[in-house]
Amino acid sequence: MFKACIFDMDGVIIDSEPMHFEIDLIMTRQLGLNLTHEDLEKYVGMTNPAMWKYIKEAHMLEPSVDELSRMQMDMKLRIFKERDEKPIEGIVPLLQALRSDGYPVGLASSSPVLFIQAVIEKLQLQPYFSVIVSGEEVPQGKPAPDVFLKAAQLLQVEAEHCVVIEDSRNGVAAAKAAGMTCIGFMNLNSGLQDLTRADFIVDSITQITVSKLKNL
Repeated sequence: MFKACIFDMDGVIIDSEPMHFEIDLIMTRQLGLNLTHEDLEKYVGMTNPAMWKYIKEAHMLEPSVDELSRMQMDMKLRIFKERDEKPIEGIVPLLQALRSDGYPVGLASSSPVLFIQAVIEKLQLQPYFSVIVSGEEVPQGKPAPDVFLKAAQLLQVEAEHCVVIEDSRNGVAAAKAAGMTCIGFMNLNSGLQDLTRADFIVDSITQITVSKLKNL
């Protein structure tokens, strides 16, 4: 039985993956690496430290993971504040409908707390989320289930009664590992993501309604 909805943020609440790809490509080039958009797609849904850990080890980079993550975050916050970003189509009506019907809503993102706060404040979405959890606040980020389990715990809802909306392979894997129902949102701007493990796949958030969530 559906009792709570948990949203991913990047690629679900806001179409920010193109910006992430853009900045990550700039950074990797500044570090002397010749990575492509496709090379970075496998990291979608992971925390920034996890991504940099893999890249640092693969290319023997000198800066620490913390230094790389800080450089990346500084650049993302600066660029995000300069841009006119809006919620993905269908997100606000869905959040309004969930609130109107009394369903608790959580946000479980791999992004750092500072970036999550910047997005939620800029888009004025604070009233809709009962809990917000960053992947950097739990022992393991996606594809591990920790961030979703923490959100469910804070929402005081059993994992089996939570529905997750995700746009990445790593996010879907995390939701299923948590024992939750998962709706995969096929956002083409998130790269070529394998969402086949999701229970349902949509190509628009507007296809998700409270009545449909109740029937899952």
